[in-house]
Amino acid sequence: MKAIGPESCVSDSVRLHECVEIAIPAKLHLLTLAPFYPSVGQEERGCFVAEPLQQLQAMGVTCSVIAVESIYHDVRKSTDEFPAEWIRYPRLPGNFGLSSAGKFLSPVLLSRVRQLHRVSRIDVIHAHAALPCGQAAAVLSHRLDIPFVVTVHGLDVFNSCFQQGIAAAWRRKASSRVYRSASKVICISEKVARLLRDREALVAAEVVYNGVDPDLFAPGMQPGRYEPGSSEQPDGPAILVVGNLLAGKGHDLVIRALRGLRTSYPDLPCLIIGDGTDRERFVALAKDLGVSNQVYFLGRRSRAQVAEAMRRCTVFVLPSRNEGLGCVYLEAMACGKPVIACRGQGIDDIIQHGSNGWLVPVDGVEELVKALEIMLGDPGMRARIGDAARQTILSRLTLSHQAQNLLRIYQDVSR
Repeated sequence: MKAIGPESCVSDSVRLHECVEIAIPAKLHLLTLAPFYPSVGQEERGCFVAEPLQQLQAMGVTCSVIAVESIYHDVRKSTDEFPAEWIRYPRLPGNFGLSSAGKFLSPVLLSRVRQLHRVSRIDVIHAHAALPCGQAAAVLSHRLDIPFVVTVHGLDVFNSCFQQGIAAAWRRKASSRVYRSASKVICISEKVARLLRDREALVAAEVVYNGVDPDLFAPGMQPGRYEPGSSEQPDGPAILVVGNLLAGKGHDLVIRALRGLRTSYPDLPCLIIGDGTDRERFVALAKDLGVSNQVYFLGRRSRAQVAEAMRRCTVFVLPSRNEGLGCVYLEAMACGKPVIACRGQGIDDIIQHGSNGWLVPVDGVEELVKALEIMLGDPGMRARIGDAARQTILSRLTLSHQAQNLLRIYQDVSR
């Protein structure tokens, strides 16, 4: 990938998964605009944007990347693996300023994108999220006559931030304008697409699922004893949770489920990877329920460490209440692990209950306890579900599948 222009390129070591037939396209120059992208110290942030670009580059697509950050955040540094040009822009603070953020961003981007366009014609701009990047892409598209597409990554399709009031109405209006201006709106699940179509019936929306690297996230387990503060699995069964420590992710339900499992699994360890604003609340909850000695808050971990933790766990669980799809579910499935998620979320598209995963109701603590008892107590079922989960990923949800689907859209809108 090129951080700033077509003159640099990706390593020849990028490999495409063998199950996808690769068609080398006519030369195409893609500009990616993203408000989340891997950076030094946060290598996992936006990896679902960066990883498919390596596949596209190996397929002959020229990829330029501009990652954006507001002036209220520290300057980010690009990683060697996922280079990008980082651009900071002014905006009004907080969610209040989100509806106009793209308007502040677009003039900052215009001269740089015009320069890239002169060196090597940009065929399509791919903006990630309507605000601010989609809003800025709409301006660039109009000024430079370049088609753009936008990806919706979550269930908050219209950027209401699940709030009411004038500011939320402004964000909804600004998001709608972006969707109507885009050549194509890409949604990460059918649930996200339905939310969009319910209000914007004429928007050209299409589902492209996130993909997984099936070599990094693969079955297998290395021997080793668990040490607090590491991502190594203890001897015996253990459950794993990976996700930002936020109320909507359902960490509290897992902690409550541990209390419900005390009779059958009194020492069951729960490893939690991730960080966030609700960490202290979850720590306090574990203490109040008397399960602190079973819950290990491991903080952020690298992609390789997450993959290893997934290989070593017995069951992966994330009972999220608000999930557009959830890459971590797909990654755990690729590792051949039984995954427990909630019904009514984007992962419903992928998990067939009892076949390649397990679904429980949102906030269903009793159902979660029962699901964990079933999985932990039946190695044969775990193996069967884990094998089916891995095959689901290999059949249609690798990074190569995702890149092929994106390439088809890019070629269509750039004709």
